[in-house]
Amino acid sequence: MMYWIVFALYSVVETITDLTVAWFPLYYELKIAFVIWLLSPYTRGASLIYRKCLHPLLSSKEREIDEYIVQAKERSYETMVNFGKQGLSIAATAAVSAAVKGQGAITEKLRSLSMHDLSQIGQQDDRGDQLYQYSSQSANPAARRSQNTDSKD
Repeated sequence: MMYWIVFALYSVVETITDLTVAWFPLYYELKIAFVIWLLSPYTRGASLIYRKCLHPLLSSKEREIDEYIVQAKERSYETMVNFGKQGLSIAATAAVSAAVKGQGAITEKLRSLSMHDLSQIGQQDDRGDQLYQYSSQSANPAARRSQNTDSKD
């Protein structure tokens, strides 16, 4: 674990200094030699750097690091709650707009099947005989009453 902590620190430092020191002769060879020195079980370079430099620094800042971790957890929870609320809001808006668009499409389909079109279709029984012919007068109760009084006369 010590090696990986030291190597992570080395990677950060190398990224920053690589642009300014890359012109130095044998720079890349020195980088390779340093990584081998860190990794080697004979030299234990990573252990030496960790115990002499990093461990005392991390131990002195332990309380601050713990507080920062707790704050990061709280902020991440609040951030996830906010993202969840925004996601639900977006999903609800999308669902409502889809329902409105769908309602418009259904309304157009139903308009195409108006009562005028249905009055043209007669119902037939199994033998093909006409059972009932729809007319707008038969649907109107006042028209039916006048029809009944006309037929009695």
